[in-house]
Amino acid sequence: MPKFLRRTWSRYSKLGKRRKKKQVWRSPKGRDNKMREKQKAYPAVVSMGYGTNKKNKTRIRGKIPVLVKNLNDLKKMNEKQIAIIGKIGRKNKIEMVKKAKEMKIQIHNLNTEKFLKQNPRMKKEENKK
Repeated sequence: MPKFLRRTWSRYSKLGKRRKKKQVWRSPKGRDNKMREKQKAYPAVVSMGYGTNKKNKTRIRGKIPVLVKNLNDLKKMNEKQIAIIGKIGRKNKIEMVKKAKEMKIQIHNLNTEKFLKQNPRMKKEENKK
């Protein structure tokens, strides 16, 4: 990881030339600033996720997260994976939550019991039976 420093810190003593305490990061804001535009040969700019290992998958509760968009994706999962439900409608989400409960698959971004209790569609189905 590079040490992120202000753009012109080496020019002026007030910005940190020979003064470690003054060498503080400030975001470049100039109109034509090459560092702000993230051009080559200029120092790195602080940004989200800079320097993270993108090849190594992050783990959630010791399991590999998998984005699930339909029932087929859910059926392909195994015990070493944890589901993250993508953008889907309520009807499909209810089906997926039921199937995940049957298969004993954890869903990271949804509390399954709370979701099934709050859903008005689930209450109608229970009344029919």
